[in-house]
Amino acid sequence: MRRTVFNEDHEAFRETIRAFIEAEVVPVYDRWIEAGQAPRDFYKKLGELGVFGIEVPEEYGGAGEHGFKFNAVITEECARAGVSFGGSSVHTALCLPYLLAYGNEEQKRRWLPPFISGDMMTAIAMTEPGTGSDLAGMKTTAKLSADGTHYVLNGAKTFITGGVLADRVIVCARTAPPSAEDRRAGITLLVVDTTSEGYAVGRKLEKLGLKTSDTAELSFTDVKVPVEDRLGEEGKAFSYLGQNLPQERLGIAVGAYAQAAAAVRFATEYVRDREVFGKTVASFQNTKFVLADCRSEVDAMEAVVDRALEAHDAGELTAADAASAKLFTTERAAVVIDKCLQLHGGYGYMQEYPISRLYADTRVSRIYGGTSEVMRSIVAKSMGL
Repeated sequence: MRRTVFNEDHEAFRETIRAFIEAEVVPVYDRWIEAGQAPRDFYKKLGELGVFGIEVPEEYGGAGEHGFKFNAVITEECARAGVSFGGSSVHTALCLPYLLAYGNEEQKRRWLPPFISGDMMTAIAMTEPGTGSDLAGMKTTAKLSADGTHYVLNGAKTFITGGVLADRVIVCARTAPPSAEDRRAGITLLVVDTTSEGYAVGRKLEKLGLKTSDTAELSFTDVKVPVEDRLGEEGKAFSYLGQNLPQERLGIAVGAYAQAAAAVRFATEYVRDREVFGKTVASFQNTKFVLADCRSEVDAMEAVVDRALEAHDAGELTAADAASAKLFTTERAAVVIDKCLQLHGGYGYMQEYPISRLYADTRVSRIYGGTSEVMRSIVAKSMGL
């Protein structure tokens, strides 16, 4: 079926991204995997291509485009090629919305131009050791100095994507203890300069998948953060985080769909070429039926994702809608990718084949951005249950 969610501009952008991936990423991707991250200068190339400025208003040097569809194109093309852009998706899909929504005029003029160029890469630090999805339970603190000029930040964060190469990190910290009535109160966003004294990058975490995305532990020991680097109002961060979650979960849903679609493509190509017992694997009825099932699953995921993209652009994507889309696509993508790996036989278990990377990469989609169990709770609550 013909997709109608993308217009001519999106498709022209798709061709540009596809050519860029073939020229700049595919030939060196194995080296990125070995290094455990994309090289820092690669982000400058993305900046030159205009990837980081798509949604930034023109007055700050961006393209001023509205919506999430250009990001979706990038996600789909990376999955199609079996690669990723490292931790840059956090930079644009997670951090930028906070800077645009809650940054004041001075902050936007200071931060957005280097954000666009790739000279200032960003990450966001929410999760802490031992807290997981319970953000209200965070222990990291930021105390305002006696003269009111800066905060003193202390604590630790973990699972921070882009945390190794980031120049600025949006850190969630407690500026006031939780109240008995509201555990979520008293959390503030600080945009921390990673060159600050007392700021430290701990272990670069070794993950099951997403090998080119630098994920780290961070620690803060009496880090001084100027009040000019507070993002939004003090104590309002939890509500800010909630407002961006639908887009974050939409992005994960798009990624799951794109990875499943890529898996079907890789498997189809493989079974056409691979011969067993004197004939191609594609000629067996079981192969045809498995891939037919996978194709129908991908078609259903595409419909869900496209509807969610349209709803997001219209400002109508609710928290429950996004949770439902993420739940469905991530759960079904796992099934599809597993079946496609099985069709590769033993070669599907070898890292040189992209299907094995997809298998590992997609597993975290049922965890980050809110686990499947959390998604089910959100959807059930929206049903009055």
